[in-house]
Amino acid sequence: MKKNMGKADRVIRFIVAAIVIVLFATQVISGALGIVLLVFSGIFLLTSFVSFCPLYVPFGIRTCSEKEG
Repeated sequence: MKKNMGKADRVIRFIVAAIVIVLFATQVISGALGIVLLVFSGIFLLTSFVSFCPLYVPFGIRTCSEKEG
């Protein structure tokens, strides 16, 4: 599995996931929407840690430089 996410992409995903988790924990978002956003946050965290996004592959997107990946 080659890396296809750059540092900026990973940081943005991590920040968005952290914000959603905090909003869910403080009950600003709740219910079905909160659970769906929490699942997406988990996916964002996982993909930011492994530097690989499976949705980028079919479209040929790479946000990392050749040196990173």
